Amino acid sequence: MDKRTDAAKGKSGELTARNFPTAQQEAKIQQPPSPRYDGPESAYRLAFTDTDFLLRQDLRPVRMQLELLKPELVQKEQQIESTIVIFGSARIVPADVAQRLLADARSAGDETALRMAQTHVQMSRYYEEARNFARLVTEKSRQFATPIYVVTGGGPGIMEAGNRGAYEVGGKSIGLNIVLPHEQAPNPYITPELCFQFHYFGLRKMHFLMRSIGLVCFPGGFGTLDEMFEALTLIQTGKCRRRPVLLFGRDFWTKLINFDQLVETGMISPMDLHLFRFVETAEEAWSELDAYYGFELRNAGGEHAEDV
Repeated sequence: MDKRTDAAKGKSGELTARNFPTAQQEAKIQQPPSPRYDGPESAYRLAFTDTDFLLRQDLRPVRMQLELLKPELVQKEQQIESTIVIFGSARIVPADVAQRLLADARSAGDETALRMAQTHVQMSRYYEEARNFARLVTEKSRQFATPIYVVTGGGPGIMEAGNRGAYEVGGKSIGLNIVLPHEQAPNPYITPELCFQFHYFGLRKMHFLMRSIGLVCFPGGFGTLDEMFEALTLIQTGKCRRRPVLLFGRDFWTKLINFDQLVETGMISPMDLHLFRFVETAEEAWSELDAYYGFELRNAGGEHAEDV
């Protein structure tokens, strides 16, 4: 090879070489100048490696920014553009677990436990539908130009079902866990590099929406209602773009919330009832999404998601 070419490459390399050490390099090599500055009271540590400093109350805005940035940057690196969010109760169990609880209650002859177990059996169909829906989303969108990834709150119940369905067909899925006073460990089906943990509920809910092209709400309690109504409010008020909101189980939702009463008393517009649809099965939910986006017609995706 021409020596002049080698020399030119050498010079080019020098011209474009990094000017400063990386933060990672500095963090690895930092050493206190003497034991005097190595104690817990010392302020000598680099600010971004000093956990006590980062956890100060005055640093809350910095921590909030980090909590916004970490999931955003990781998902960009993983080329995740479009997601479907599955909301639902942590207390709904799989069908096999529900049947086992029922058998145990019958054996014990405990009427209270029997009634609870019968409810578990009845509600377990939602676990199986969430699991089937996540499988459908993952399998059907696998070949899209922009695959669609399932997102859940990362915990047990319906959340586990969503991550499990994607996992069972070899797909990735996302879990947005939250730190709670009672321990909530991530379910075992989330893709490890997409398993996040949040301190702030608000930022977690923002990440649910940032890439979502659809929201699927299964029966749930206060947490599910909070997530669902915040999303509906943002859509209703035009603070985020419209997207399908699917409520699984008409009977459950209409017994829980009297939507007609909200219209009759003027609390919402009749048109607001079109912000969501009821569905009963995974296949019906996918058909609603397909009708809205035309997946089967183009089978090429494109960018569906926009930031909130």
